[in-house]
Amino acid sequence: MGHPQTRRPLLNRGLASLGTTIFAEMSELAVRTGSVNLGQGFPDTDGLPQIARAAADAILAGQGNQYPPGAGIPELRLAVADHQRRFYQLDLDPDACVLVTAGATEAIAAALLALVEPGDEVIAFEPYYDSYAACIAMAGGVRVPVTLRAPGFRPDLDALRSAVTDRTRLILLNSPHNPTGSVFTRAELTAIAELACERDLLVISDEVYEHMVFDGEHVPVCTLPGMAGRTATISSAAKTFSFTGWKIGWVTGMPAMVSAIRTVKQFLTYVNGGPFQYAIAKALALPAEYYRSVAADLAPKRDLMCDGLATAGFEVYRPGGTYFITTNIRSLAREMTGLEFCRWLPAATGVVAIPMQVFYDDAEAGRHQVRFAFCKRKEVLGEALTRLAALQAGAAGT
Repeated sequence: MGHPQTRRPLLNRGLASLGTTIFAEMSELAVRTGSVNLGQGFPDTDGLPQIARAAADAILAGQGNQYPPGAGIPELRLAVADHQRRFYQLDLDPDACVLVTAGATEAIAAALLALVEPGDEVIAFEPYYDSYAACIAMAGGVRVPVTLRAPGFRPDLDALRSAVTDRTRLILLNSPHNPTGSVFTRAELTAIAELACERDLLVISDEVYEHMVFDGEHVPVCTLPGMAGRTATISSAAKTFSFTGWKIGWVTGMPAMVSAIRTVKQFLTYVNGGPFQYAIAKALALPAEYYRSVAADLAPKRDLMCDGLATAGFEVYRPGGTYFITTNIRSLAREMTGLEFCRWLPAATGVVAIPMQVFYDDAEAGRHQVRFAFCKRKEVLGEALTRLAALQAGAAGT
């Protein structure tokens, strides 16, 4: 064995995620203080009972209790292909163009590991979902952030073009965007697609919030000219159907790209969630009214929280999609960073939020930003707002 100082560290620093650490810390604070937890993004109610029943029925019928096919059960792959045709007029071969994964998180990891070689540059719009940085590092890639800035969090197309070099391999997209709630417009995505075609770049498009759009429209980048063959599109059942614990996701794309990603996936989870796959196949076939209800049910909660947070003294950036609201705390806590504020908030008011700076490379850009999740019951959101109203009486750090 080598001397300790010459050994590789047990944890590659590129894989360490402050975001993941903060989620754990904030959840622990919520329990310890009895706070309303508006930090981590998952609903506090389950999805439709008939979909839960379909999973139970599959287990009892012996469907998926043993290893399902590596690419996912045929029923789910067909259901995903049907969904893409139904909503986006895409014609995908369910056998060659669809891969079922352990949630979108595995899909992102497998796609990056399959498509990125050591030293390749990967452009990601920050702030970003915390697995992006870790997965790029695991692939040996170099993360190149392009910052979305308040209040609109629009993609800076000039900055994006400037970020592309001869070493750039792909652009990692996320719209509707977590954590800002920005929904990229058709014009913005068209400009990104044109750049990808011009510079021969691949695109990984994380679209898990595709049915949670309040303002504008969701445009899959793969539907734009020249993008079908260079885009891996990712989505999942977690957000659309409120079964986050089932971890059923998928990747769609042209056969060569999906095959490459599947080659990696088999060495990650191999297969996952057999009985849940049968249930999600049924969920994807739900009528149009269900899909419309996803955003329709969330929109009043967004408005309730945006108005209430503004009344409590936050500067609020109203999201166009997702179930997150980004705020600025400077008028409430001039001397605190977002991280300090979120550590102070549970004991002071009984509410938990997430500091946005953990999702940035440019920590200054998110230094005073705090994110709240509004995917909770209205009475829970109302209680949180009642508690937060106390902030106006005595602002923190003043």
